[in-house]
Amino acid sequence: MRENTPLTAGDCFTVFAKADNNFEGPLHYHDDYELHLVLNAKGAKRVVGGHIEVIDDLELVLIGPGLYHGWFTNECKSQAVTEIVIQFHKDLFDEKFLRRNQLSFLKGMLQRAPMGVLFSPETILAVKNRIMALKKQSGFTSVLELLSILHELSTSADMKTLSDPSFINEKFYHNSRRIEKVFEHMNNNYNRKVSLAEVARVVHMPEASFSRFIKKRTGKTFTDSLNEIRLGHASRMLIDSTTTVAEIAYECGFNNISNFNRIFKRKKQFTPNEFRSTYMVAGFMHSPHVGLKASVA
Repeated sequence: MRENTPLTAGDCFTVFAKADNNFEGPLHYHDDYELHLVLNAKGAKRVVGGHIEVIDDLELVLIGPGLYHGWFTNECKSQAVTEIVIQFHKDLFDEKFLRRNQLSFLKGMLQRAPMGVLFSPETILAVKNRIMALKKQSGFTSVLELLSILHELSTSADMKTLSDPSFINEKFYHNSRRIEKVFEHMNNNYNRKVSLAEVARVVHMPEASFSRFIKKRTGKTFTDSLNEIRLGHASRMLIDSTTTVAEIAYECGFNNISNFNRIFKRKKQFTPNEFRSTYMVAGFMHSPHVGLKASVA
């Protein structure tokens, strides 16, 4: 469901504030960036791209343009849920501006935003009061404050990318061209058997050296990296088609349905059928931002 946001061409950003105990928004996407702060909503469910998770009391996520997302009441019992949503244009910071040395961290964070970026509780505590106060500011000062908040977030530790690049057909970014080349090869061949030896040859490395290299650079083994790419494509197929789970497993390069179900559940905390059901339910809910009060700058 595409959302038409109230952000106009003349605005730098807009801020929504909501205090309620109910998440009524459907799964949706829009053409703008969104910084979404949720407080006191433990037990609610977050859906971002191919990632589904039950949230805790502190929640701050940066959503990129075109990325499916939504928050749902699920098991949340709180009567004091607070949401602050900041939306800003995808061209507010153009590519030429982001190439400046001082903006390298911000550029890196915005490159990850099309997959959704989750910030740590420590980071949220450091910026939440500034985010909540932003709706009371206006003019040039408010734009400077937004830029300052985004910079602080971009330099924070322990940010986590939520969805898989393969779910949204997004390029895998890394500060190593060899790693990018490896992931490009795996993404182009995920639907067939791909061996460690084959991928090592892509970057002209011996198998043992490559195995150590990818683990050191990504924190994941070759097998885990390949499986995550396959799961990204499988997640997309679960949402976009009525193809059976077994057929999707084989089309995404898994050799048997049991192995696929086990890996899917371990990585995503839900079975493939539970994942598909969540999207089916989320797609038939009400209009987003019901009752939200907005201000723009």
